[in-house]
Amino acid sequence: MVESRSRRWLARLSFLTAAAAVLLVLAAAGLRASLLLVLTAAVGTAAGLAAAWWFLTHRGVRRWAAGAVVVLAPLVVAVLFARAGLIWVMVLFGLLWALAMAAGRRALAVPETAERVYETSAPEHPYLIMNPRSGGGKVERFRLAERARELGASVFLIEGAAVDVAAVARQAVRDGADLLGVAGGDGTQALVAGIAAEHGVPFLVVSAGTRNHFALDLGLDREDPSKCLDALTDGVEMEIDLGLIGDRTFVNNASFGAYAAIVQSPAYRDDKIGTTLEMLPAVLAESESPGGLRLIMNGATVTGPQAVLVSNNPYAADDIAGLGRRYRLDGGVLGVLAVTVRGAADAAALISGRGRAKSLTVADSPAVTIDADGPSVPVGIDGEAVSMPTPVRCEIRPAALRVRVPRNRPGVPGPRPEMDWARLRRLALSTGRRSGPAEH
Repeated sequence: MVESRSRRWLARLSFLTAAAAVLLVLAAAGLRASLLLVLTAAVGTAAGLAAAWWFLTHRGVRRWAAGAVVVLAPLVVAVLFARAGLIWVMVLFGLLWALAMAAGRRALAVPETAERVYETSAPEHPYLIMNPRSGGGKVERFRLAERARELGASVFLIEGAAVDVAAVARQAVRDGADLLGVAGGDGTQALVAGIAAEHGVPFLVVSAGTRNHFALDLGLDREDPSKCLDALTDGVEMEIDLGLIGDRTFVNNASFGAYAAIVQSPAYRDDKIGTTLEMLPAVLAESESPGGLRLIMNGATVTGPQAVLVSNNPYAADDIAGLGRRYRLDGGVLGVLAVTVRGAADAAALISGRGRAKSLTVADSPAVTIDADGPSVPVGIDGEAVSMPTPVRCEIRPAALRVRVPRNRPGVPGPRPEMDWARLRRLALSTGRRSGPAEH
């Protein structure tokens, strides 16, 4: 295939602007001064990253001293550059380097493929389960129950903590519901999605939760959840995978280790950030002790990771926490992230992206097993805290769920390409007349 002329020129622009950025520093400061400034920036960055790790793993005076270093390190670097009269160089270097990265990623971007959706008849007896407390009261704020009823749906409002949502959904199917939907958090979405898949009826997601990760990866509108209801009258269907952990379904991920232990705290739901900062030191210290988690997949074992995230399809390559997005939900594999950090040096390498192979395991697999020395292990399943007997097996259920989505919705963008300088060089040097395999 002949290379796109625009991609070739973008690759060349990337190299030209990167070279210009380096030459700018050399010309403005000279070789010796440039090396000193680069060394200063590197030391400042390393100090900031190491201090960030101390901030997460200590309490009291040590934590706040580390926090001060995180703030002061870049300021000290900036002051040193200013005293050398090179602030303008630093700013211009940053702009040129950003342009080089943007042009390079655009050159390496793979053209988006059209979503596989199917035309189906609108449901005649849709049944929606709504949690009025979810997302800070989005059900009431966006009049979701009233709008759904106007569109012909039956609506069940979850009142109180003792409601058996699974029983409600199963009874709705027995009563003739030909679509199940949820306006609530991802934990409730997963529970009802599993029942919809079990009975072969389509599932409708209404983005009325707090984070709405599942809705994000389906390309739904997260700002106005009422637009998700458009699928009742003008929608299409897609088939997606589901994750299975033990006998429970998950739509996003199952987490083990540090994150799962934090989710177990009763205070987590009301104060996520504060609870995380309070518990991290003890959790990370405990995770470093012998006899921790063991991740078994693809015939290999990872021993002693501090955190493991198993997701329904992989997260983006630059997302090491499962806080970003998945660009597809029909790949037929689990995504696996395992983090093993033994000190500030590992933390700095992990955060900066250098040396990740040592601290970060990234893989995909149709099934994984999590084991530990104890008889049970805490697990966060789509943000819900549970305890499961070991070993815990996770697997993928390909194309298990039919999801009905609005015909007109924001959609899912193409994946952000990794910056691969070797590939970019081949693209920049190509002439468009190649007999070998095309660059993808």
